[in-house]
Amino acid sequence: MADNGLAELLAGRLAEDPSRPLVTFYDDATGERVELSGRTFANWVAKTANLLVDGLGAQPGDRAVLVLPPHWQTAVWLMACWSAGLVAEPVEPDRVGELVNGVVDGVEPDGGRGPYLLVAAEEVLSLPGWYDAHAADAEEVVGLSLHALGGPLGDHPAEILDYAVEVRGYGDRFVSYAPVDVTAPVLRVAEETPATNVTFATLTAGELTSRSAAAAHDWGLDARSRVLTDLPFTTLGGLLVGLVAPLAAGSSVIIQRNLDEAVLNRRISLEHVTAVAGVHGWDDASGSVRRLTT
Repeated sequence: MADNGLAELLAGRLAEDPSRPLVTFYDDATGERVELSGRTFANWVAKTANLLVDGLGAQPGDRAVLVLPPHWQTAVWLMACWSAGLVAEPVEPDRVGELVNGVVDGVEPDGGRGPYLLVAAEEVLSLPGWYDAHAADAEEVVGLSLHALGGPLGDHPAEILDYAVEVRGYGDRFVSYAPVDVTAPVLRVAEETPATNVTFATLTAGELTSRSAAAAHDWGLDARSRVLTDLPFTTLGGLLVGLVAPLAAGSSVIIQRNLDEAVLNRRISLEHVTAVAGVHGWDDASGSVRRLTT
């Protein structure tokens, strides 16, 4: 993996306890539950990074625009991008144009921002007019079915690479042979304050690693923590709580999608949740489960 600090967070987790759950995913609309140990998560990351480098020819510094919901595969793609030295750009479906051609770090570009790989969920690619509007300028388009059993995409344009089909053929170990600049950008993400025209901040590997450690400290996370979140990965706060801060602390994270509030209290009990982020409207009267503010 690229020696940029972020991949080292995952390597440290593997060295500590590879069999302990790292990511658990729930989708209450489908009834899906997936649990990945550190080792299994790392295998998926390696396969995806190999797909990026060997299959798509990605190089350190290349951009990957990720239009994905809160999901365990979103976490995998983020870590795979960082392992290969790419700049991950998670974004909401209706903000892709702003990210690709809009204001970043307060600077408006002269024209577009250059080539990019587009990675999107099938549910987004199938939105009326979305593919034609946003995929035409991408160098490559990867589609994720997000099927609970790993099923392929449905009917789709031939130029879309089907992640569920293609990733299976790649190895469970990834070694980066290209040099990675630790001061280079690894993340471009929406600012936290909602606005009509959102700006996107850029963080280097060092900055994101530092933010992760600081967030883990501020939230009091440790190896015993179990964090449940339904926040998207498209803001820095959501990304910190949903992946990198738990990694930095040795914690486990439960990624929740399409929450059924009727099952929430039981889930928190069964999963031994110690902290929640997002999950609006829920309150623990006992005070045994902390609410994290991003």
